[in-house]
Amino acid sequence: MTVAEDLAPTGVLRASINLGNPVLAHGTPDHPSGVTVDIAREVAARLGLPVEFVCFDAARKSFEAMQDGRADLCFLAIEPAREAEVAFTEPYVVIEGVFAVPVDSAITTVADVDRPGVRIGVKQGSAYDLYLTRTLQHAVIVRGDEGVEVFREQELDVAAGIREPMTAFVAANADVRLLDERFMEIRQAVGTTKSRRPETVRFLNDVVTELKESGFVARSLGRGGTAGSARTP
Repeated sequence: MTVAEDLAPTGVLRASINLGNPVLAHGTPDHPSGVTVDIAREVAARLGLPVEFVCFDAARKSFEAMQDGRADLCFLAIEPAREAEVAFTEPYVVIEGVFAVPVDSAITTVADVDRPGVRIGVKQGSAYDLYLTRTLQHAVIVRGDEGVEVFREQELDVAAGIREPMTAFVAANADVRLLDERFMEIRQAVGTTKSRRPETVRFLNDVVTELKESGFVARSLGRGGTAGSARTP
């Protein structure tokens, strides 16, 4: 069995794209763009396969598409809760998770957040939801379709998110401020199901390594205008 046959048994490489992360993907389901789209196209080209983009508005939905067999390839943050089912490559980019708080909040540092009575709004199933779920000891997580929306709707103490959209949220709302210190590094990687052969996962990892070292990833981020929001590890 070839890598192409193992990775794309339908004869089409189905790539799950999370349009809910503007650092990595943008556009519409019919016309997606961004670094994840570019990487998927490159993988398909090297295997001599056509590519199909299966687009979602949240990481959890992209993950579910892999679980359900609706996608062959995904672009998700490496998290223990996902590694049981997803075989990840090395990360191709690292982005930051940050907090926003009401402008008059007593919270001034990341260390101030994990305290009894503090409620944090997160996007359900996101990398930072998974990370905070396994690391917080005192604060309470409140999940919603969007972290900033549930933060607003329930008048929470903290909103968690990715630096670029959180910076834009704070810039558009004078009643909130950003904690500039990151609370986590989000290691984004290419993934496929654990059922794939080791040779297939090695192929994907080799492609990611080459695309990083050649500057492909950095150029793609630059074209999307998000180079300043992420770094290539």
